Amino acid sequence: MSATILQIIPELKTGGAEKSVVEMTEAVVRAGGRSLVVTEGGALCDDVIAKGGTIIKMPASTKNPMKMWLNGKAIAKLIRDENISLVHARSRAPAWSGYWAARAAKVPFVTTYHGAYNQKSSLKGFYNGVMAKGDWVIANSKFTANLILDRHAPDPDRLTVIYRGVDVDDIDPDAVSIEREQAMRSSWGLDIDEYKNKKIILHAARLTEWKGQRDVIEAAAQLKRRGDDRSVMILAGDAQGRVAYENDLKELIKKDGLEKHVKLVGHVSDMAAAYKLADIVVVASREAEAFGRAAAEAQAMGCPVIATDIGAPPEFLNLGKGEAQAQDQATAWLVPVADGAAIATRILSILEFQPNELQVMADISRRYIKENFTTLNMQNQTIQVYETLLGGPLATVRG
Repeated sequence: MSATILQIIPELKTGGAEKSVVEMTEAVVRAGGRSLVVTEGGALCDDVIAKGGTIIKMPASTKNPMKMWLNGKAIAKLIRDENISLVHARSRAPAWSGYWAARAAKVPFVTTYHGAYNQKSSLKGFYNGVMAKGDWVIANSKFTANLILDRHAPDPDRLTVIYRGVDVDDIDPDAVSIEREQAMRSSWGLDIDEYKNKKIILHAARLTEWKGQRDVIEAAAQLKRRGDDRSVMILAGDAQGRVAYENDLKELIKKDGLEKHVKLVGHVSDMAAAYKLADIVVVASREAEAFGRAAAEAQAMGCPVIATDIGAPPEFLNLGKGEAQAQDQATAWLVPVADGAAIATRILSILEFQPNELQVMADISRRYIKENFTTLNMQNQTIQVYETLLGGPLATVRG
């Protein structure tokens, strides 16, 4: 009998951890195993099923200790009934339930530390600590791995870095049709003569203070003050209920007279088309990103990237010559945190590149991601973790 892998996540909405669940379902099934997912639900459930996985509905997002304990009991029964070989948890509250169940059933327990979780108290440290209790702990960057070691001091031999992969078949300029580009341009209000020749500067992140939208708006103001009118800033992201913050951004845009220079366009479902349209992608995070999917995906599309010098992005951006960089020519640049003027200065420098230079950079950028940070790499490395703990290939384990 083949191995059965159980992944646990609160909800399957759009996000890096959630997409990883779908991707690992595909990898497990491809390797000859069975994939089960415990979750409360969400739009990506259909994707899990399409990849050959099975959804088990459970109140997995609860943080109520009694309900978490009851979830643990239910998961322990599931392990017995479905002959589950290994449990992989991707979020803290359901990880506690999975941890108790896996220990009771004596099956391996794996965690992926997906975020730089807030830890301002010993109680929060204890709560976060379950993500370092795995028989194998996966960090999605070196930055995250160092955070885990500093906070929880797990055995370094059971901690490994597996970068969040980019689907280079989806994030591919040749895969995005002109019709998709035109639809995106129209949805952003850029299909009028006023914007026909504008360079598009994309900031793709949910609307929240730490993602740095204010700094991108300040960069637009700086460009206006310097007399440069070649570009338009697109702030793409859902406010997720942060109405006050969204209104603050609108007021800031209005105060600086930037209505024609900055557009809040809301949630974007076709990110490949968004990256294809963009001339520059800005990642302006004020707090450390544990990975930074937008920066990686922009590079996969061949788009120049400007990112703040914090967290994980400096590890995987192609910064040109330097430690651990595979290419001689930079296709991404770092700027200080919360520095709109620095963002503006770097935008101006990138806008001076000639089309042939940009094409060379795009080729380098895509090759760099394909060689180092693909979904397939992430899948294969995670399967190796499973097989190491299970003592053999997924298709033959627990026969």
